[in-house]
Amino acid sequence: MFVLEAQNINAGYNDAIIVRDVTVRAKEGEIVTIVGPNGSGKSTLIKSIFGLARLFSGKIFYQEQEITKATPWEAVDLGLGYVPQFNNVFVNLTVAENLEMGAYLQGNRKIIKQDKEMIYQMFPELYARRKALAENLSGGERQMLAIARAMMAHPKVLLLDEPLAFLSPKVANLVLTRLMDIKNQGTTVVLVEQNTRKALNLADFGYLLVEGSCIWAGEADQLLADEEMNYKFLGLNNKFNLLTRNVSLVK
Repeated sequence: MFVLEAQNINAGYNDAIIVRDVTVRAKEGEIVTIVGPNGSGKSTLIKSIFGLARLFSGKIFYQEQEITKATPWEAVDLGLGYVPQFNNVFVNLTVAENLEMGAYLQGNRKIIKQDKEMIYQMFPELYARRKALAENLSGGERQMLAIARAMMAHPKVLLLDEPLAFLSPKVANLVLTRLMDIKNQGTTVVLVEQNTRKALNLADFGYLLVEGSCIWAGEADQLLADEEMNYKFLGLNNKFNLLTRNVSLVK
């Protein structure tokens, strides 16, 4: 069963259609990565799933229930989480306060405290900085805080928009490790990512978008092995470049 299914999505902003007839599916406990060149509609696609971009046509299902017309607030209540690329933390609040903001649906303070303890176990870096204002965090710490805050709502599906953007390779690997921990707890992860190799190496399934259309879908390791797709669309121009970049893949 697919926990999330977006069928034949046509989406964009105002009157401009950016995503054309794209279908994306994710099973429970799976990591799905959406990759492609800049401007291919990746972010627009997941924003349309979460109700943040205009959906011209298509249907969205969560646990076999149609949620096509759900607002972002309704999506969170159903079990979806979303982490945007920018402005994804409350900079004037501490780490602990940011986490509490993620638990706004939970009114029981005892449960919120237990959830924070669980998050600190998963993200020990945040525990060390729990009293610090978010504006004083590093880029990697902010990204982990944004993900952790979304997890406070116990989502069944977590949507992420370029979680590795502007991070050093070392910090990016740490964030990917945390995403694998989230997957191992049973949460489905759907991420858009420009750092193609790292994201696909982590993923179970991958989609390649080009100019708003899906031109490839399949097992993530098969897309990594498809040299033609790598050369044409994923920023690799020769075999030497492919080999050298693969050295940095997260194992």
